[in-house]
Amino acid sequence: MSSTSGRLPDHHPTRDFFVCDIFDAAPKDDLGTMEHPIFSLSTRPDRRVLSYAHNGITVDVVPSVRGRATIHDKDILIFCISQLMAAMNAGREISRTLQLRAHDLLVATNRETSGDGYARLRDAFERLAGTRITTNMTVGDYEATSGFGLIESWEIIRASKGGRMVSVTVTLSEWLFRAVLGKSVLTLNRDYFRLRKPLERRIYELARKHCGRQRDWKASVATLHHKSGSAAPIRVFRAALRRMIKDANLPDYDMAEEADDMMRFTRQQVIESAGIALHPDTIEAARDVAPGWDVYAMQAEWQAFWEDTGRKRLTSPDAAFLGWLKGRVTR
Repeated sequence: MSSTSGRLPDHHPTRDFFVCDIFDAAPKDDLGTMEHPIFSLSTRPDRRVLSYAHNGITVDVVPSVRGRATIHDKDILIFCISQLMAAMNAGREISRTLQLRAHDLLVATNRETSGDGYARLRDAFERLAGTRITTNMTVGDYEATSGFGLIESWEIIRASKGGRMVSVTVTLSEWLFRAVLGKSVLTLNRDYFRLRKPLERRIYELARKHCGRQRDWKASVATLHHKSGSAAPIRVFRAALRRMIKDANLPDYDMAEEADDMMRFTRQQVIESAGIALHPDTIEAARDVAPGWDVYAMQAEWQAFWEDTGRKRLTSPDAAFLGWLKGRVTR
């Protein structure tokens, strides 16, 4: 079992006052920013321009004078994506402009609702709006080749006499909104918001995206260093991973170091739902259907879709997955 001593405390263990729809919205993260290092892992203003390339995907991230958006700032996007996905699954129309109660956002992402908490939230909005992305990442049927911000705009709707924001309006980028419409998202463990260290959050994202519901996933330290976006020397990065193994704070996954400078991530509880296990031949067939795609990520997305739509009984899960994948490719 994982130790939770290194995690942040649960700041809001009692949520009886919480709006039901908001609390029931499972945390969702978009596949694009889970796969590629958009967000800074620094706890200080990070004004470095990031240029990243991997398997034909290029990403350039240009910060504002306030610094690049951090992985803790990403909580806002996760909250917005979660609300949009919950609305879509309920059959409601959605827009890339959302009006939110700041208090709900803070509670849902396990942040303190003190004056400092609201001030940090405002700073996060400014970094998200100021960080500019240029990438050829494909989202749904589209390939974004022009620059865009992580959010297009934000506005405080109302503030108390002390200056505390009460309500905000957020307009997501068209690129991120397309990811929601295409359901290019994965569900996160709520304890993600209790991870204290930026690198822990980033490594959890990579494990969740690549391992998905498979039993395990293995990657080299060099690959993890590249995909994490860490600015630390690789020897320092390796030491940080070893510390993570010792602390065992990651939700859902156990980490272990293996020979040849490899790290293995193993699901703590592999969900063996009826009709979910796929034949190895199906995975190979999926590679033919979607050449160049991350087949295991697609399998995880399909399984999440199956769960979100009521866990319908599947007489032939292999055929169901391939049929869904074909539709996913053509959409």
